[in-house]
Amino acid sequence: MTSSDCLNPTRRSVLISLGAGIVALSMPQITMAQAPASVLKFGLSTFPPTIKPFDNTGGAANTVKLMLYRGLMGYDSHGKLGPELAESVEWTTPTTAVFKLRKNAVFHDGSPVTAADVIYSLNEITKDGSAAYLKSDLKIISAVEAIDDKTVKITLKAPSAVFLDLLASYCCPVISKKSTDSETIGAGPFTLKGSEKNVYIEVARFKDFYLSDQPKLDGIRFIAYADENLRYAALQAGDVDLIEYLPWTQFDSVEKSSTLKMKDTLGPFMFLLFNVTEGPFANPKVRQAVGYAIERQDVVDAAFAGHGVPLYGLPNPKGSPFDLADPAHEWKYDVEKAKALLAEAGYANGFECRLLATSTYGMHQDTASVVQAHLDAIGIKATLDLPDWGTRVTAGKEGKYNIAVHGTSGNYNDPDALWSLLYSGNPSYLQSFGFKSARIDGLLEKGRTEVDPAKRKAIYQELVVAYYEEVPQVPLNWRVQAYAMKKSVEGFEQLPGFLSGSSAYALDDTKLA
Repeated sequence: MTSSDCLNPTRRSVLISLGAGIVALSMPQITMAQAPASVLKFGLSTFPPTIKPFDNTGGAANTVKLMLYRGLMGYDSHGKLGPELAESVEWTTPTTAVFKLRKNAVFHDGSPVTAADVIYSLNEITKDGSAAYLKSDLKIISAVEAIDDKTVKITLKAPSAVFLDLLASYCCPVISKKSTDSETIGAGPFTLKGSEKNVYIEVARFKDFYLSDQPKLDGIRFIAYADENLRYAALQAGDVDLIEYLPWTQFDSVEKSSTLKMKDTLGPFMFLLFNVTEGPFANPKVRQAVGYAIERQDVVDAAFAGHGVPLYGLPNPKGSPFDLADPAHEWKYDVEKAKALLAEAGYANGFECRLLATSTYGMHQDTASVVQAHLDAIGIKATLDLPDWGTRVTAGKEGKYNIAVHGTSGNYNDPDALWSLLYSGNPSYLQSFGFKSARIDGLLEKGRTEVDPAKRKAIYQELVVAYYEEVPQVPLNWRVQAYAMKKSVEGFEQLPGFLSGSSAYALDDTKLA
């Protein structure tokens, strides 16, 4: 399989297909009924900008990536962390983990998954010049060594409460050391069969996947629907079997349906980002003013048909081991306080700005409209910029905005999952452009390397205050997120909380009745 943008099938996959046909033609004729191929038709919310293994360009891309690539660790369909390409992991010291690789784990070209491939993959993420999403997260690694072909020792610079969760990320797969820029060789449950840009990506069951009873499907055809209403209509019409991002206006319809069902969780959240390199938003008081200017229930009602919960402070995920509620450090709706903060910052008469969102997702566009109206009420005149998703991602990376709407979830249900959204050494379109804070970075580092739960909680309570005072982002609301599917789809589950973005792991157990 390739990870290039054209996503063309490899010569090997073509030869295998041709070879299978030749074998079939040469066999004696046998009168035997064949079971029909079970290919799940999956309605994606957008065509992935890229499926490069170490990038993060959104939920649709990460769903496809998890079909093609796997890492040392993973999650089952209920969100339980466990070994994936590894068969076991043992902490021999607080900073040393030894992974035994599965003896039958092989890449899509048939070569075994070895310790050398693990070393290569982690080095690709952490090397100088890497743009990998988890580069700063994995700075904690001090050494990766091969004990033998199927045993890897990873030494950390300090203890870590979340290192194994990081290795389960869709941005931390093990790829073959034979991979090139034009062809990435993974070891996931499916191989790339074909694609047409902006239309579909199709994957086929990898018969040598390390679990002989998985995946249950013969293939998955991911079909891109840029419009959420068209995506839902395709499900209703039977053109697809399962869709992501069920439109919130259709939740009630699916719950009452005799042919459809849904799986949902409260975990992803919406927030505002800022370009802090210049202009009014470089001043934290202006960002504070925005925090007080937004009536969050309006966002929940307008963009999510009431299926969500206002979020006023640090987005500590559902399922977190810590209760970090702190009403003294939250942005409750207060127009007068917002206006006063603007005046203190020197913008009593307001100003004009560019508000970036995207036309691809109705939830982003509707959130932006509500935010625009509330900003106008305090004198900030925001002009909406609504490009397609790929352009939105690029604009976020390049800082081509003043203020931006975004939505995401972390990788796991722990406040450390906010690292990728807040840590200064990990710039991405998910962060405010140009924002840096030694204070927030230090707290994130302390929280990650402290394993005592009481001490960790105290660190994150400090982070709540720093987040409120420095305003790296303005939280808006938790959203209920759902997959909808035909009732004939069995085994698929929505992973809970922040793990929602990793729900594609459940496709391993999915089948069509």
